[in-house]
Amino acid sequence: MTPSRILIVGGSGFIGSHVAARLASQNFQLTIPTRRRERARHVVLLPMADVVETTLATDAELDGLVSGCAAVVNLVGVLHSRWGDPYGPDFAAAHVTLPQRLVDACRRTGVRRLVHVSALGVGDDASTLPSMYLRSKADGERAVRASGLDWTILRPSVVFGADDRFLNVFARLMRLVPVMPVARAQTRFQPVYVGDVAQAIVNALARGETVGKTYELAGPEVFTLGELVRLVGRWSGCERPVWELPYTLGQLQASILEHMPGTPLMSRDNFDSMAIDNVASGPIAPELGITPTALSAYGPHYITPGARYGEERARAHR
Repeated sequence: MTPSRILIVGGSGFIGSHVAARLASQNFQLTIPTRRRERARHVVLLPMADVVETTLATDAELDGLVSGCAAVVNLVGVLHSRWGDPYGPDFAAAHVTLPQRLVDACRRTGVRRLVHVSALGVGDDASTLPSMYLRSKADGERAVRASGLDWTILRPSVVFGADDRFLNVFARLMRLVPVMPVARAQTRFQPVYVGDVAQAIVNALARGETVGKTYELAGPEVFTLGELVRLVGRWSGCERPVWELPYTLGQLQASILEHMPGTPLMSRDNFDSMAIDNVASGPIAPELGITPTALSAYGPHYITPGARYGEERARAHR
């Protein structure tokens, strides 16, 4: 029997590469689109993975990728965008237009199954949400729910793991500064391990009872942002005093960082997103089959004084 093929949009990213590895280990054929093949070298070597260099610019390209697949997994997400109302064009393209185009491609090609990864904090009414990021994610979810497909939506909290761009960023910064200024330090987070998110996606694909449902994915521990920064300092061997910025200075910090060269460390929209806690309403649903990993158990194995050494230690504990 020919193995089923799954299209993973965003399959070369942080979460996507974990999903791809798990599905490949179960002998699924994979199609993983990427803008630049050289940036997907870590998934090129997976057995039965077909990495396709494409911009997904046309419906014909998208139909060609979706056609013949048993399921589509959408993991695409961006953290920054130019400004707009209710959200900027980069958020619109990644979080709203692309999900709608995937839905349309599934309809045209007869593919029924769609797993869509959104974000914790998204609500049903986009107009009530504090940031462009969350509003665009909400509208993307709306397109999926209205699709008529066999959909499942997953809403992970901030995701941690050896290659994350959250706690590792704080670890690097704390090696450079004598004091760590933190905006929205009292906002609460419930970090979830990347391997648990990946396994939840794999399990959702396999379990029919997840169709038509939206699930929150969060770890077993809740921390304020200030507490997370202090933990990272302790684990990295670079403890620094944490300066919890008042609201106005936090806004100013976000604005300054947003306009620095390169990929912003933080933006005003990130600051707006943190106006609400990033905490789940309850434990992970039992049908997803996940026992969540605690950050306090895993974090010390990859947030270490040597980043490369830390990654190796973390992988050894997987």
